[in-house]
Amino acid sequence: MPLARRTDLGDSAYAGLEVDVCGDLQRCLADTLAGGLDFLVAPLAHPRHRRPSAAAAASRGPSAPAPAPFARSDLLLNSAQWSSQVVGKTSPWIDADSPSAPYRADSEAALRQELGWAAHLSLHAVLLPPPRLGAANYARIVCQFLGALSHTALWVRVPLVDPAVEAVEEAAAAMDSDDAGGSEALVRRRRPDPESLASAVDACTRRRIHDPFEAWAFLRAACEGHPQLGVCLHVGASLPGDDALARWIGEPVRAIVVAEDAFTTNKRGFPVLPKRYQAFLTSMLRRNVQVVLRATGGDGEVVSSGVSGVSGVSGSGGPREPTPAEAAAWAEGRDGWSSTRRRWEYLVYLFRKIPDATEQELVEAGYRDYLQAPLQPLMDNLESATYETFEKDASKYACYEEAVLACLRDRVGDADAAAGKETVLMVVGAGRGPLVRASLRASKRCGRKLRVYAVEKNPNAVITLQSLVAAEGWTNVSVISSDMRAADPPEKADVLVSELLGSFGDNELSPECLDGAQRFLKADGVSIPQAYTSYLAPVTCAKLWNDAKAYGDLAHMETPYVVKLHRCSLISDPAEVFTFEHPNRADVIDNSRYAKLRWRRNPGSHAATMHGFAGYFDAKLYEGPAGNVHCSIYPPTHTMGATGEPMFSWFPIYFPLRYPVHIPAGCDVEAHMWRCVGPSKVWYEWSVTAPDVGPIHNVNGRSYWVGL
Repeated sequence: MPLARRTDLGDSAYAGLEVDVCGDLQRCLADTLAGGLDFLVAPLAHPRHRRPSAAAAASRGPSAPAPAPFARSDLLLNSAQWSSQVVGKTSPWIDADSPSAPYRADSEAALRQELGWAAHLSLHAVLLPPPRLGAANYARIVCQFLGALSHTALWVRVPLVDPAVEAVEEAAAAMDSDDAGGSEALVRRRRPDPESLASAVDACTRRRIHDPFEAWAFLRAACEGHPQLGVCLHVGASLPGDDALARWIGEPVRAIVVAEDAFTTNKRGFPVLPKRYQAFLTSMLRRNVQVVLRATGGDGEVVSSGVSGVSGVSGSGGPREPTPAEAAAWAEGRDGWSSTRRRWEYLVYLFRKIPDATEQELVEAGYRDYLQAPLQPLMDNLESATYETFEKDASKYACYEEAVLACLRDRVGDADAAAGKETVLMVVGAGRGPLVRASLRASKRCGRKLRVYAVEKNPNAVITLQSLVAAEGWTNVSVISSDMRAADPPEKADVLVSELLGSFGDNELSPECLDGAQRFLKADGVSIPQAYTSYLAPVTCAKLWNDAKAYGDLAHMETPYVVKLHRCSLISDPAEVFTFEHPNRADVIDNSRYAKLRWRRNPGSHAATMHGFAGYFDAKLYEGPAGNVHCSIYPPTHTMGATGEPMFSWFPIYFPLRYPVHIPAGCDVEAHMWRCVGPSKVWYEWSVTAPDVGPIHNVNGRSYWVGL
């Protein structure tokens, strides 16, 4: 069962136990499940197996006896147990990119053999060792099996360490070992002086210390981002900086191994995680990442089962049963036999204390990381359910109400209001009337009279509007059934109100629609919104990229999508792209746009992978003496409702890249974005030009366009 029953989080947080040696697989698995955990991560090869070298195998004669089996029988467990309760892991000695040719050949053979056995067992996942930087041979073998495995995922272990910390630790250990003549006891008793340590750190850094992310990025790129290839982060005694952690949110992280040295002990002697560890792990639990604990005995050695204490096997010894004292200690929770159980209980506590999902989060859960094609407002008529979803966003209509309120106060003074002066307000794209309601509420609040025209092209929505006018007794509201660009109202308007904005501001043709409607706006008339600006940010979002790629055609890799971003991380802050103002008083109206964007990253920023761009908008609904009202999904200014919930009418827009781009540490990102306007359609084109030059996407609107 999961760590806890959390229907709001999908009951999807499961915990496993990793062991390095497992003498009795059946008992070890039974103990793991009995202890509350859900699966066992165990070696694929039998601990007593000694694989013959490739040369020895080749020289073996036909009459020689067959070598002993390298793995346990598949009859030990049934197929359901193998497929759902066991994750295999390959032998730790395997190095398919070793400079030693014999060792490399043996490693290749062993890796192929173990992966083949995992496929035979139908395991749902196999844990692979950390790759070297530039491990092309390793990547080749993995790629070959990814094409052959139908149900088995491959988890690549990646140590979650800061290269700077790794350099310090390696340098200190090397110096201590040299000074102490290799004595571990002396190593633990002294540390080198700061100057010597700094020199050693510099040498280690120059020699080989690198960001483990770079090795993962190489492997993933070599395997073309295969959806069955995922990451298993290994968390130990130290964590890198927050920006280095954030980039993993958008990567395909399937599990996190939490080693014992990641935990500290509280005043009561129970294991706990430091606050930064808690925050990171909680963030991953929210994103359905599994947690794996490494089983350890009282002396810190990995054992076969740290859950119930039965059939413990140390890393250096053979299979053995726990002593009565050890079994009693486990039951009473007094020593290392109970450490795994206590850590599991802490994970349960951590998962349970995640705040309950809000009503809005529950509604949005079904849209997380789900690719939706943007609306075609001029070509398609919205359905009733779509209207209903948008109308639930009270914060959006509260913003519009405040904007109309401020506008009416600025246009009609108190004396004119007392004299009964009327303001003509036209709602273009009225839908089922929420903007009409908001405008009437604003009129009542400030005591200004309104005469309202509701213009709507959807004949089905017009029926609702007409019924609403009759039911509410709105004698000052007239419904016009027409496209706003072709409407012929009886008089011109003082105020033009619309909610034609898309996730990127202009992507649902708000500029074209309002340019066509402004002909029936008075010379001094006001448009609400008055202006809007789009923003773009490079993002890591492996899931979205794989989902688009899964369609197997060019069109889906060149289509922008509306997405509730969840497993996504921003590589840099959003940059301003296009701005539109209304009414547009230019002599010649041209809504085509071009922007060259450059995101300058901190020289100390970490490497990342870019899968596309996330787009947002910030709209100035109204600015005047009576008030300034904005409506925004741009992260720094995201509009919040009265209850503190963010406005949800618009999700960000995602522009995919045909090929993921590796962003080296400290490197800037440069991209180009075009908004193109033709006689019958509008479309975007985009391209990356730094750190590498990529193709121009959606040339001439070949894959995606919005019809005029």
